[in-house]
Parts: sequence; structure tokens; C-alpha cells
Amino acid sequence: MSSENQSSVSEFLLLGLPIWSEHQNAFFALFLGMYLTTVLGNLLIVLLIRLDSRLHTPMYFFLSHLALTDISFSSVTVPKLLVNMQTKHKSIPYAGCVSQTYFFILFADLDSFLITSMAYDRYVAICHPLHYTTIMSQSVCDALMAGSWVIAGACALLHTLLLARLSFCADRTIAHFFCDLAALLKLSCSDTSINQLTIFTAGLAAIMVPFVCILISYGCIGATILRFPSTKSIYKALSTCGSHLSVVALYYGAIIGLYFLPSFSNTNEKDIIASFMYTVVTPMLNPFIYSLRNKDIKGALRKILSKKTYSSN
Repeated sequence: MSSENQSSVSEFLLLGLPIWSEHQNAFFALFLGMYLTTVLGNLLIVLLIRLDSRLHTPMYFFLSHLALTDISFSSVTVPKLLVNMQTKHKSIPYAGCVSQTYFFILFADLDSFLITSMAYDRYVAICHPLHYTTIMSQSVCDALMAGSWVIAGACALLHTLLLARLSFCADRTIAHFFCDLAALLKLSCSDTSINQLTIFTAGLAAIMVPFVCILISYGCIGATILRFPSTKSIYKALSTCGSHLSVVALYYGAIIGLYFLPSFSNTNEKDIIASFMYTVVTPMLNPFIYSLRNKDIKGALRKILSKKTYSSN
């Protein structure tokens, strides 16, 4: 990065969410509640998995990491959003903006890889149950986890380095509630063709390829169930895959709505709302999905609550 580019940009201005000023306080309280719910709900999932030995399985290994990633994902954008809603000075330093972009891409991609790893775990559990413990060994889980971090980190670093080489025009107003990469590229006076190509190729690698892998996994699961159709087998598949399918639908539904569906209203507002869905709403709902639809998680929660009740008596 040249010193000229660094000195030419000191900060950006975040416009935030399209909310009327008279509604700011009400939405601030709502978003603060959503963020606290995200943090506490996902921490509860991690705590339950750590304390209950019955949950020390590959599926819950990935789920605990997904919960921690969701906390981090929301923490990249929401605290700054809340601060900006209560202050008139809504700027973010250049270094802070680039850092926010890096961590946003990192945790978004990591979410995608973790959801894919969980889909692979369900595929092995249902399609190859006799070899499950061999295929999904601890070393394999660790390798999948490490690979997810390496690929997500490499993608985020690539985007950030390409962003850092750009120079920016006089208008430094970002029409978003965080430093979105696409919004930053619109403000650049430099040639962004390489950045756009990288977004397309890295997006295929980090988002669409995992999504296709998930579809293939569940296609194989469906084919396995249809070979020996029975109420018991269908119920077992739904009970083990239902929560994960709900998370997949939430996460990729928002991304597809953001990048692939045509907009019938203001495009920028559509982008902001879709981004808010998968950065704030989805991480908040994930603990509820897994706690309400998963008997193992509910059983672990009841076990801890009963221990506390017994000890208090």
C-alpha cells in the first residue's frame, strides 16, 4: 500500500440503516436486544456442548465452532452500528474500515465452510453409519476445521490486500451500516476490475461450492432414505437433519436474496436488509433452531437445570 493512498483517506462515513430519526431509539433497543440474544444464546450452546459428554460428537464439535463464529460475525458489525445510532459522528477510520471488511469476509466464509462440514457429517451418519466413527474421527474433524480457517483467512486476506491498493474519491460516504466490500469499491477512483473478478471467483469458491456440496450431501441422504422408505427412517433423518437444514435455508436464503434475485425496490435498501438478515438475524436464530428442534440440546439443558435446582435445594 503506498503512503499516498494511506494519507489520502483518513476515515469513511457510515450512513447506517434506512431508519427515520424518530424511530432510532426504538430500533436501538431492538438491535441491542438481538445482539445480546445472539451472544448469550450461542454461548449457551457452547457451554452445553462442553459440559455434557453425550454431546462430544463431530456434529456438536462443528456446532460449537459455528456458535462461536456467529458471535464473532455479529460482533464485527453490530457494536459499531449501535454506537453510530447513538452518536452524531458516524465515521469509521480507514484502518478500522479495512479491518472490519477483513473480519466480515473471514467469518462469513467460515460460517459457510462450517455449515458444509456439518452437512458432510450428516451424510456420513445416514449413508455410512457403520463406518461413521472411522470416517468422522477427531483428526478428520480437526483437519476440516483447520482447512476452513485457512481457506476463509486466505480469501479474506486476498480481498483486503486488493482493497488496500485502491485510492478513493472525494465522496467517502458508505451507504451501508458497515464497511461492505461492494460499497467500498463503488467509492474507489481506481480500476476495480481485479477486485470484481476476485469477488466472483472467491465467492464461487467460498459460498457456491460449499452450497453445491450441501445439496449433493442431502441429495445422497434423500436417495438413501428412499431406498428403504419407512416412517422410522424418515423421522430419524428429519430429527438429525432438520435443525441443520433450517440453518442452511436461513443463511443461503439471505445470500441468494442479496446476490441473485432481482430487486423490485431500492437496490441499496435491499442489499442492506439482506445483509442485516444474514449478519444479525441468522446468528441470533441459530441457537433457537438447535435448542427447539434438537432433543440432545434440550436434554443437556434440562440436565444442567436439574443439577442447579438440586444443588439449590
